Amino acid sequence: MTWRILGALLTLPFVASGVAAQSPVVTVLRPAGVFDGVTDRIHAGWVVVVRGNRIEAAGPASSVPVPPEAVTVELPGLTLLPGLIDLHSHLLLHPYDETPWDDQVLREPLALRVARAVVHAERTLRAGFTTLRDLGTEGAGYTDVGLKRAIEEGIIPGPRLVVTTRAIVATGSYAPRGFAPEASAPLLGAEEADGLEGVTRVTRDQIGRGADWIKVYADYGWGPGGEARPTFTPEELRRIVEVAGSAGRPVVAHASTPEGMRRAVEAGVATIDHGDGGTPEVFRLMRDRGVALCPTVAAGDAVLQYRGWRKGVDAEPARIRAKRASVRAALEAGVVLCNGSDAGVFPHGDNARELRLLVEYGATPLQALRAATSVNAGLLGWGDRLGRVAPGLLADLVAVSGDPLRDVAVLKDVHFVMKNGVVFRHP
Repeated sequence: MTWRILGALLTLPFVASGVAAQSPVVTVLRPAGVFDGVTDRIHAGWVVVVRGNRIEAAGPASSVPVPPEAVTVELPGLTLLPGLIDLHSHLLLHPYDETPWDDQVLREPLALRVARAVVHAERTLRAGFTTLRDLGTEGAGYTDVGLKRAIEEGIIPGPRLVVTTRAIVATGSYAPRGFAPEASAPLLGAEEADGLEGVTRVTRDQIGRGADWIKVYADYGWGPGGEARPTFTPEELRRIVEVAGSAGRPVVAHASTPEGMRRAVEAGVATIDHGDGGTPEVFRLMRDRGVALCPTVAAGDAVLQYRGWRKGVDAEPARIRAKRASVRAALEAGVVLCNGSDAGVFPHGDNARELRLLVEYGATPLQALRAATSVNAGLLGWGDRLGRVAPGLLADLVAVSGDPLRDVAVLKDVHFVMKNGVVFRHP
């Protein structure tokens, strides 16, 4: 029997304010078209059958049998696609034009930051991002582990989280600035480690406290003039990757200089995040070693606007021009492009901003969509669970108005969100 919107709302697995209603056995979704996460076209006339939390079938309506007990949800005019994945976010941060990073780390109470993060998680999910790799709590300790558990237990709504806890930095390289040298060290925003013994201990400790991935700052702005310079030695980076890998944890490196990127790639990290100063040589090395790039173009764009750049009015700053060139160089070298927005620098829930900018910077809409779906799922090691609309995968599904292969900007217009078979947003 086919139910229209009202009937479907009464029977769908639905979450409002984090409380789930009883789930139906089978749901059939009938959008105008389906992007499956891989192919270069929208499949018109497809239906998707969801049983419990899994996709049971997907294909042309004429060839997909619909169980008689199924509840059918019509999604006219909408394109259905896999739940979106963002591999660089900070749920414990909020936009820097509201409160500078130093003040968030030093002056905001932990309870306040966690309360904000709960709101950020729900906004992100309702925006169609059903999975996040959260890359550091920035002074908020291991609260990301608790947020992840609260989401998994259904206490709060939010995307499934992959967490890195405190992140690892070299001593003296990363902290709020402007304090007298003799002052006691303020909260750092990350965890310091030095030497082979030190990085071994800290890596193991973060894993023991719940880190799914390990994040390391391979370079940072601590040069003589405040410019970015490498932080860890090649041997220290290799040890971090070795220790993490022994526990089945990949490593992500913050890196923006050619030397910091090269050291991290040769050490065996899985992704380089930012990569602003990447050279053709470094990008070829990344391609050859299978290391993906999360350019995080939206973060730099937002920061420069906070500093007074009137986008669309003023000439593009040199930093933006350089970032465009680095993204083009990575694409030309054949580097795997992933989607990671650095949300937190700008508002959570606007994560799709990154995909719009990736296309502006030279990626095709298909490359951007794959980056946010099947490619990111593969980088997480979850290609058999997420990132595609295919039988057997988890039912993470999003519907948007329009054709994202023609204009990725439609990803901002989300009408339907299902995560793990549960509906969190409905027209």
